[in-house]
Amino acid sequence: MKNLLTIAGSDSSGGAGIQADLKTFAAHGTFGMSVITAVTAQNTCGVTMVQDIDCDVVRGQIEAVFDDIHVDAVKIGMVSRPEIIETIAACLRKYKPQIIVVDPVMISKSGYPLLAPEACATLIKELLPLATLVTPNLPEAEAITGMKVTTKAEMRPVAEKILALGAKAVLVKGGHLDDSADDLLFDGAVEQWFKGERIETKNTHGTGCTLSSSLAANLAKGLSIVEAVAASKAYVTEAIEHSLEIGSGCGPTHHFVDLYRKAGILE
Repeated sequence: MKNLLTIAGSDSSGGAGIQADLKTFAAHGTFGMSVITAVTAQNTCGVTMVQDIDCDVVRGQIEAVFDDIHVDAVKIGMVSRPEIIETIAACLRKYKPQIIVVDPVMISKSGYPLLAPEACATLIKELLPLATLVTPNLPEAEAITGMKVTTKAEMRPVAEKILALGAKAVLVKGGHLDDSADDLLFDGAVEQWFKGERIETKNTHGTGCTLSSSLAANLAKGLSIVEAVAASKAYVTEAIEHSLEIGSGCGPTHHFVDLYRKAGILE
């Protein structure tokens, strides 16, 4: 069994953050571990409060895991402060995990800022050069590169710029496009487009966390990067198709559709 580590924030409502990551890891037959970078007060309607975790505690969590357990892949999500990012990067340079998937979480679905403005430059400097794969949506890609991207034609130049910042590969997610929802995978040599499928539901809370965690798990299990993206997109699409009507806002995706189906309890 592969061992997966998520370094991210906690979502009290269970739909995103480390809760979504751990569910996704389990759904992929891997063992999930976590380093909590922040605690959020959050539900399906939005984020109301964030408490960052002390850097020494973040470092302690990382060291506790790596000093005892082999880590096959790391997924990095919400890292809100420059000093937290620097701490994580220093630890990852020390322990050198082979697979690092960076989901550059910047703003919650409800519009709450999850990355301090001064931390964006630190994320670019410290984490992108360590990334096996980085998974920005279009607003995040714009924030990282300073380039406007509203069409499919503009996604390739943005991907090239992110690679130039040090990432080994980038998946630019096209969910914010007006005319499609296609995603672009680019590693400097291979340009692969994946057709996006728009599903009529408001219950998409945690989709970015779920996708990046699925990618980390599939890469750890030995899939090629193209195979991993295809498998992870299929997993997330099904999770959205069977999303859960929980709360009064944007409900979560269903991380265990396949397990529930096999158990005969899928509604």
